Amino acid sequence: MTDIQKRLFELRDEKYRDFQVKLIPTADPARVIGVRTPELRRLAKELSKKDDIDIFLDALPHDHFDENQLHAFILSGMKDYDRCMGGVCRFLPFVDNWATCDQMSPKVFGNNKDDLLVHIKDWLRSDKTYTVRFAVGMLMEHFLGDDYDVSYPEMVAEIRSDEYYVNMMRAWYFATALAKQYDSAVRFIEEKKLDKWTHNKAIQKSVESYRITPEQKAYLRSLKIK
Repeated sequence: MTDIQKRLFELRDEKYRDFQVKLIPTADPARVIGVRTPELRRLAKELSKKDDIDIFLDALPHDHFDENQLHAFILSGMKDYDRCMGGVCRFLPFVDNWATCDQMSPKVFGNNKDDLLVHIKDWLRSDKTYTVRFAVGMLMEHFLGDDYDVSYPEMVAEIRSDEYYVNMMRAWYFATALAKQYDSAVRFIEEKKLDKWTHNKAIQKSVESYRITPEQKAYLRSLKIK
């Protein structure tokens, strides 16, 4: 057992582990240690200052779900864009669950959007579920504000996948787009550019949002595909 693995097992919470296993069905229960997220964040912050942290980051694949979570938090805290992007690109093929995928959110990406967009377009072409999910998540996080362009939801709408975790993220993307860029995003719903499941799920998530007006919610409900 490595020193980092020993640290993780020292932080183990059995009840939390049982909760995680139910929440993340794609994670192998035998690989889940059960470390709470605040503890993982604190450990990531501590380890990121170590000169030899690259030994851990290069040791892929990891043995445990919690190591992947720790890896994601370390990457998320990096301040050097090139180092962070290189680390994310190496790590993404080994991400195998929604939690690790969604909790990996490097702040430094927001300062390098032109290059980030190049990588997003590449990730969208991946055959790996969580690489595609991560790409859609980055479009949602970084390109629904001042940098918005209608070509971005077009890219998400064009995805065709049988993977639940890809389509759920696509639905989440459009629900968020409807909250932030309603006039543009609603056309994708009106014109039925999404597959039926994603279309209806996006509407469901939208009408649950406090950022959508009652009038908009009523209209969106009328667009549900039966």
